[in-house]
Amino acid sequence: MSANDLFDLSGKVAIVTGSTKGIGKAIAARYAQYGAKVVVSSRKADVCEEVVAEINRDYADRGGEAWAFPCHVGDKERLQAMVDATKEKWGRIDICVPNAGVNPYYGPAIDMPDSAMDKIYEINIKSTYWLCHMCVPHIVEQGGGSIVIIASVSGLRGNVPIAFYTVSKVAEHQIARNLAVAYGPQGIRANAIAPGVIKTDFAKALWSDPKRVDETNSRVPLRRFGHPDEVAGVALMLASDAGAYVTGQVIDVCGGAGIM
Repeated sequence: MSANDLFDLSGKVAIVTGSTKGIGKAIAARYAQYGAKVVVSSRKADVCEEVVAEINRDYADRGGEAWAFPCHVGDKERLQAMVDATKEKWGRIDICVPNAGVNPYYGPAIDMPDSAMDKIYEINIKSTYWLCHMCVPHIVEQGGGSIVIIASVSGLRGNVPIAFYTVSKVAEHQIARNLAVAYGPQGIRANAIAPGVIKTDFAKALWSDPKRVDETNSRVPLRRFGHPDEVAGVALMLASDAGAYVTGQVIDVCGGAGIM
């Protein structure tokens, strides 16, 4: 099997949430580059359509195709509608990537308002749990496939200013492990990726402040922030035959920050 064959996603259908920017967009584009049909999803329809047009322009000649389905992942009925519409449009679902996430509060956990806690729980935990289990029957129907949960390296150690966010990431790690055990016999592989500080809008407060840049990079063996495509490469491996014997794992993509 050639290197290209190992990563080939031709004929596969993937749902990627939060895929109009940052890590999600990079994953959707990389999947399309390797031949997948990809659902691009976020809350704003016009932004979804812009990303779809970009992906279709760049990767149609490789067999990749993107399609927009605007969706607030905290709305369970809308989430189910996206899964149903994907199955109706393309006849199958092979890959599920719950990527959408939020962190509306930064500060001591003792002062965190319940509204922020509820939002993190709704988007980072419940929607991930819902989407994975909505996709499972369709992936089983194909004889197997891959679930790739985008979590965070922050879920691997204690943290003060984003304490409940890290709790939500630990939950995502465990969702991946539980799915791996429950559905491995049906051919489903489930893993989580734990990015470190990636240069996205989500982490802009860190990489736009020179003092924080130096502070953060001093704790990273590679001494730099990551880029969305460096996460997308791992997501491609996990979705393809290149990761055919990898399941139930939390893979750090953090420049070595997880070992410091």
